[in-house]
Amino acid sequence: MSETTLPVGKLDARQLRRLLGAIECHDPSVVLGPGIGRDVAVIDNGAEGYLLAKTDPVTFATDAIGYYVVNVNANDIATSGGSPRWFLATALLPENTATEAMIAEIFDQITTACEDLGVTLVGGHTEITYGLDRPIVVGQMLGEVSRDGLITPEGLRVGDAIIVTKAVPLEGTALIAREKAGELASAGLAGDSLERCAQMLFDPGISVVADARIAVATAGIHAMHDPTEGGLATGLWELAEAAGVGLRIDADAIPVLDEGLAICEHYGLDPLGLIASGSLLIGCAAADAEGITGALSEQGIRAAVIGHATPADAGVQLLRDGVPGPMPRYDQDELTKIL
Repeated sequence: MSETTLPVGKLDARQLRRLLGAIECHDPSVVLGPGIGRDVAVIDNGAEGYLLAKTDPVTFATDAIGYYVVNVNANDIATSGGSPRWFLATALLPENTATEAMIAEIFDQITTACEDLGVTLVGGHTEITYGLDRPIVVGQMLGEVSRDGLITPEGLRVGDAIIVTKAVPLEGTALIAREKAGELASAGLAGDSLERCAQMLFDPGISVVADARIAVATAGIHAMHDPTEGGLATGLWELAEAAGVGLRIDADAIPVLDEGLAICEHYGLDPLGLIASGSLLIGCAAADAEGITGALSEQGIRAAVIGHATPADAGVQLLRDGVPGPMPRYDQDELTKIL
């Protein structure tokens, strides 16, 4: 009997939980290992602070792929309260279409993104790979955090405020504008609007390193998480599961990009399920929320309180027009419907 093949996207959370649950780590230097909603591994290597390690691929984008891969990995280091320091990249390039110009462009994007973040490119691997029709780049980012500055997703507490920075779905809006510009222009979306969407990759940008630094410098942060594949909705689920709490989120409070909403409506996508790098989820004491959003705003970073943490048995709820219902979850990102 043949097995059912799995769909494109993240593994179902139940499958992933089962696989991760079978891993036994006997190394006492591992402070934080693999788990649902955990952005990085934390290692005590005897240094003054902890070593942070993260790996993530870029599989959807083809344009600016080198920029994406550095920033999405740096973002996860930042969610632990640390600083990204060293980067490695594995570039898998498509047979028959890979050119020296393609390789040079990807390398230039990676080195420029590393320089912008103060990160050092220390190694990697590059090859032309059988069976690919597009480049895939896998990044590995190492960083550091002080022992008293480590933030883990398990730190979220019942009653905490949930803040989101910028607006969603930032990466999804920029990515679709770049990959589907011809289709969108033919559908009547104005050229200047499409160009503005494409530039959102850089302004306000998909990096949350500055967002995290400002938050950490302002108040005691209990947890941070960056929503990526599966969008804000899935990021919220991951945050709740990591901490063992519920969430009550107000849909009307979520900042949604007007251009992103228009693109989603055109393709029939839910903006809450579209890849959302560039936004940062922050969990903090309710009394600190106003100070954090104010500090971010002073630095030109939009931020809004969108809900709060609740007991686990309340579940993860989304209020629409004040009526609570279950938060949707997208293990398969909405982007897979069109790319």
